[in-house]
Amino acid sequence: MAMSHVRSVRSHMVCSEAVGLVFKRAFAAAGGKAKKGSKGGAAGDVPKASILSKEVKSTTVVGANILKDGADPKVLADSEYPDWLFHLLDKRPALSELRRKNVETLPYEDLKRFVKLDNRARIKENNSIKAKN
Repeated sequence: MAMSHVRSVRSHMVCSEAVGLVFKRAFAAAGGKAKKGSKGGAAGDVPKASILSKEVKSTTVVGANILKDGADPKVLADSEYPDWLFHLLDKRPALSELRRKNVETLPYEDLKRFVKLDNRARIKENNSIKAKN
């Protein structure tokens, strides 16, 4: 009984020390203080030049590696990527624009978006009415 209590206290101490190490506050170096009364834009705030060459930047996706022992993936030709990828950033119509159109002539994707946005707007309106009461 006492031995198990000692183990639990010991494990609690180890966990709290680990949390203390992870969440330990770090202070800035003394040399990095700004002058009193100065505003931003000092000459020392200039962004540092990148250490990667332009050739590496244009052939690899820097920072996209999620594996510990992996390497950054190479940039492929546009034909190597699926077609839907290039349509992700296309502008989609807003609810007000969809309401102006005839619902019966909307394409399926726009109709689905209209139903979703209309339901969301109706829920928000009902919630605001309930909040006022």
